[in-house]
Amino acid sequence: MIQEYQIRVVPQVAVNEENIKEYLAEEKGIDARTINCVRTLKRSIDARHRDIYVNLKVRVYINELPQDDAFVKTEYPDVSSAPRVIVVGAGPGGLFAALKLVELGLRPIVLERGKDVRERKKDLAMITHTQKVDSESNYCFGEGGAGAYSDGKLYTRSKKRGSVDKILNVFCQHGASTSILADAHPHIGTDKLPRVIENMRNTIRSCGGEVHFRTKMISLILDGDRVVGVNALSTFESNEPIQKTFNGPVILATGHSARDVYRHFADAQIEMEAKGIAVGVRLEHPSELIDQIQYHNKNGRGKYLPAAEYSFVTQAEGRGVYSFCMCPGGFVIPSATGPEQIVTNGMSPANRGTKWSNSGMVVQINPEDIEGDDLLRMMAFQESLERDTWQQGNMKQTAPAQRMADFVNKRLSYDLPASSYAPGLISSPLHFWMPEFITSRLQQAFKTFGKQAHGFLTNEAVMIGTETRTSSPVRILRNRETFMHVRLQGLFPCGEGAGYAGGIVSAGIDGEKCAEMASEYISICN
Repeated sequence: MIQEYQIRVVPQVAVNEENIKEYLAEEKGIDARTINCVRTLKRSIDARHRDIYVNLKVRVYINELPQDDAFVKTEYPDVSSAPRVIVVGAGPGGLFAALKLVELGLRPIVLERGKDVRERKKDLAMITHTQKVDSESNYCFGEGGAGAYSDGKLYTRSKKRGSVDKILNVFCQHGASTSILADAHPHIGTDKLPRVIENMRNTIRSCGGEVHFRTKMISLILDGDRVVGVNALSTFESNEPIQKTFNGPVILATGHSARDVYRHFADAQIEMEAKGIAVGVRLEHPSELIDQIQYHNKNGRGKYLPAAEYSFVTQAEGRGVYSFCMCPGGFVIPSATGPEQIVTNGMSPANRGTKWSNSGMVVQINPEDIEGDDLLRMMAFQESLERDTWQQGNMKQTAPAQRMADFVNKRLSYDLPASSYAPGLISSPLHFWMPEFITSRLQQAFKTFGKQAHGFLTNEAVMIGTETRTSSPVRILRNRETFMHVRLQGLFPCGEGAGYAGGIVSAGIDGEKCAEMASEYISICN
């Protein structure tokens, strides 16, 4: 017999299967000797009050062995002789588009400007050692995209766009823990995600698809108003760039930092529009302090709870101010994609076990907030702020920083707390040189958040400049029904870089949808 139960238990019960079995035996009157397996289907922590509980939905196998149904597998056929579709970018949008193409019987040709996910790690380490950024291999560019080394958070509100469960199941099929199917805020972890991404690439190749690294799209190939391929430069076989042509309809999944693509489209008068972004700082607290605040306990998380998360949002002077990409037990990382930039982001290992917790604290900025009518004015604003931050950081990857309470009170921080940011921090009056329409709103919001969570507004926390890459600064216009570009047939703008997603799962969903639409397009053309 298989039974499902909704239960509400203390953390020490939820920590393992044996404890849950004992609880079920006592509370539900089940003979513990007959329970062969307990599978957790949903798990969330209720930390609203001093007494912490874990809400579980469990499937109990009584006198029955568990079925092989931990996740739903997708069948991927051989597509080596199938029609080709070019996928530009191997971030989550591109990888899920490629896998969906294989599922649909089409042959994906994936072009990735950066290196494979393992080779990227060497270039990421060099940012700290040399204070320089490889413009083609960094925290944003390379296999897995920006999500690969920003810790694999899989929570999304984009449930109306497609199947979140499908995306999570595909991750499990490629090696992710099945816990992501149960957790309210699923998370793979920076240390685990590279292996999953490699397995996804291996599936694409084993089915007859192609993945080309260090191969950068430089232009679309047009036949009238129809996209029939791309021109690319490859340095994979030689340090000297070799021009290559790839023919087929194009799914464009280049990520939110591919500024050369936006410039190429603007020059070619390919329809885009300026899009709102959010800009601010990385805010880092001691993880023990966040645990104490969120779990209402001076002893913090204790033995049975994970590193605590938080989410804040408010309005200040008519604009939203909110926490973004919260990383409990994580690191702040240098995410620039070129010279004369400082960009911050956050990541966490799977165990979320570091001494720090961080999040982006950002202010909503709309296109009308920036003067002019240039399509790329939001991008130009990002670039200007990143350059200013680099100059304040002594023209290295050393990041300008300020204690949180000092920032709110407009005081210089004469020293800084220890930080996870490996290239190092330098004290700087962020309140003075950052744009006033950002700093004033952050100051107001921090006062509000400090009232909502006593102890959050503190000089134990440090603000690290600046967080600018929360989303794409443009939207590449596409048809709502066909997902095809509004003018160019055979071009499917996809994911975060096209302005249609805001995280790993939503980008994956968008990638699958673009693949479906590309399949329909090919069937019509043939």
